[in-house]
Amino acid sequence: VQLQASGGGLVQAGGSLRLSCAVSERTISNYLMGWFRQVPGKEREFIAQLTWNRGITSYADFVKGRFTISRDGAKNTVDLQMNSLRPEDTAVYYCATTGGGGQYEYWGQGTLVTVSS
Repeated sequence: VQLQASGGGLVQAGGSLRLSCAVSERTISNYLMGWFRQVPGKEREFIAQLTWNRGITSYADFVKGRFTISRDGAKNTVDLQMNSLRPEDTAVYYCATTGGGGQYEYWGQGTLVTVSS
């Protein structure tokens, strides 16, 4: 499975960005899709995930009400809409998938999000 993340950039605090993750596989109905982020020198942290077939979502507490994860079956993408961005949201954002297994084992290359104050 190959993942390609895009949509990162520079935005002012309070602004919005939409990240997109293109998935190479077509038969991904049982996949768990997730977004994570990492700041240099810190652990990678979970942001949000969804089940591709049912669209069941879950979020980290620090993004609830600000970020929304969604899927586009026609485009085979998983998107992360980020609103009310804060400087502490600055990080490299990664999409990942379990590929039908129990662990996240396939990762995209990451896209940098920078939020200026």
